[in-house]
Amino acid sequence: MQTELSKQLGVEHAVFGFTPFPAVAAAISRAGGFGVLGAVRYTAPDDLKRDLDWVEAHVDGRPYGLDVVMPAKKVEGVTEADVEAMIPEEHRAFVQDTLAKYGVPELAEGEASGWRITGWMEQVARTQLDVAFDYPIRLLANALGSPPADVVDRAHEQDVLVAALAGSARHARKHQEAGIDIVVAQGYEAGGHTGDIASMVLTPEVVDAVAPLPVLAAGGIGSGQQVAAALTLGAQGVWLGSIWLTTTEADLHSPALTRKLLAAGSGDTVRSRALTGKPARQLRTAWTDAWDDPAGPGTLPMPLQGLLVAEAVSRIQRYEVEPLLGTPVGQIVGRMNSERSVQAVFDDLTRGFEQAVDRINRIAGRSGQ
Repeated sequence: MQTELSKQLGVEHAVFGFTPFPAVAAAISRAGGFGVLGAVRYTAPDDLKRDLDWVEAHVDGRPYGLDVVMPAKKVEGVTEADVEAMIPEEHRAFVQDTLAKYGVPELAEGEASGWRITGWMEQVARTQLDVAFDYPIRLLANALGSPPADVVDRAHEQDVLVAALAGSARHARKHQEAGIDIVVAQGYEAGGHTGDIASMVLTPEVVDAVAPLPVLAAGGIGSGQQVAAALTLGAQGVWLGSIWLTTTEADLHSPALTRKLLAAGSGDTVRSRALTGKPARQLRTAWTDAWDDPAGPGTLPMPLQGLLVAEAVSRIQRYEVEPLLGTPVGQIVGRMNSERSVQAVFDDLTRGFEQAVDRINRIAGRSGQ
């Protein structure tokens, strides 16, 4: 599964794997793909440094990258406390009422509330970059539009390619104008923040819009046949995220959540603003239903919603309250029905890819050539 882009980056397979777990990122690179570690949860530079040290020690010299969430436009002088003060009391009360309805316990005294969604703030993302550029990363990806121009320039000065996600051809052209090297065309089926256009339509539109820039197809991809289809549509690789959540290297810290993912079908996700304030595909749960109910107060815009629900999500996860327990995941969850190693996922991808290519060759009358 090689393309011009995968050869440029020195990887065997044109499979780019996004994951928040260092062990998964390293395993993807060792398997011949390109592991990309998600940085948004790292609010402390030392934590990111620790995990990049670990990745560097476990990729066996293979290339890897980092994914950040960085707005293109800078907001001066805004602190997390300033944002917290904007959250209405009505919404705080709704969170507490919903947790009480399902008997979610409080965190133990002195226990930290866990990850808070502050990685979106430019000053946090820039501290992540200050750490990351001390490592031999080959790719910097941004999930929130094009990164600021000085960041693109800094990456290029260090021979780091820059990728950005796009949900439409219009967004993709803006990335091209900003000097981005790779566009990730993320379809409606994808987990996390995603737009309204399905991958089968979006991928060729973006390929045509930004040619000759390389495009990675994302959204609903989890088989070798789908990889072959993406390359046929003009992509130079695929960007996979959800499929790694049920790998043995993933560290969800929740057997109950793993069980829910393994049991879910492709129709058991929903695009909801409940987690961050922007439409993000995730498991449908009683929590998403509560926020999407017209009788409720409605969600707040990003980043207010993420800060509002951070402690609640930590409590739900900590105590594994199954009706409320969810995670961002794409429609490919319907194929995620067993726990496998990252290498086993790659074995299935390559096997399915070969079968798809052989099938097309037979249809085209080129079997055996």
